[in-house]
Amino acid sequence: MSIEQIETGSFAELTNAVDSARQVRVASWNIARGQRFDAILEFLQDINADLILLQEVDTNSRRTGFRNIAKELAKKLRMNYVFGAEFNELAHGSSTSPAYHGQATLSPWELSHSRVLRFRAQSTFWRPHWWIPKLPLFQRRLGGRMALVTNVSVRGRILVVYNLHLESRNGDKLRIRQLRELLDDTFQYELEWPVVVGGDFNFDVRHKQSGAYIAGAGFENTFAIEHLPTTVPSWIAVQRSIDCILSRGAWGESIAEVHTCVNASDHYPLTLTLRG
Repeated sequence: MSIEQIETGSFAELTNAVDSARQVRVASWNIARGQRFDAILEFLQDINADLILLQEVDTNSRRTGFRNIAKELAKKLRMNYVFGAEFNELAHGSSTSPAYHGQATLSPWELSHSRVLRFRAQSTFWRPHWWIPKLPLFQRRLGGRMALVTNVSVRGRILVVYNLHLESRNGDKLRIRQLRELLDDTFQYELEWPVVVGGDFNFDVRHKQSGAYIAGAGFENTFAIEHLPTTVPSWIAVQRSIDCILSRGAWGESIAEVHTCVNASDHYPLTLTLRG
């Protein structure tokens, strides 16, 4: 594949997608490339999610044993999947066999009309330069931050899903610009149309300016009520609330959870149960 291609696969059984309950359980998780594959899979098997949004997903990368993480997870979970490349990881592949890093969306339901929304506002931090060696330490990359947009067929209606990863470098000003690009894109759908936006925002979206944009686009942030940290503490980093799932459309009650008992990444997984 190339960085502009979207990879898809179907492993769902028809019986998996039949559910009479009027609710959708969404999981979102930055899985740190999928390096702790077995622990990640164990949690996803136990959580019983209808829709899974994953960030920092590797395919054909040296650091994860040249595995296709999205495809392997989908196969184990008996789900359909789409994968969109965020970056070509120059230190973990080769010119003839490139390594990619990006977002994956999984569900037992049909996934269609997938596209990559690559943000116009980007950091220059990751770009390769002749004076910087292509070593893993320096993380030289080609590509840019983006959202993977997918239509999910949920019991006869379409749910539009944005799986995003905003920039970790520069500052909140850049991240807010990227978020606004995404929110502007959602206006092509009617406000009552069900839309979910989830992923790694790399900043607290309760920020006054971003919060105003989110509310102005008609989205609800159920996670703002609890405001729990979503990153795992370490000796080099304090805990932060930088992951989130936003929802819009004809939903009733929504229940947000941060699963702090899971230690398979530097982020905790999130779930949002939507009832409507």
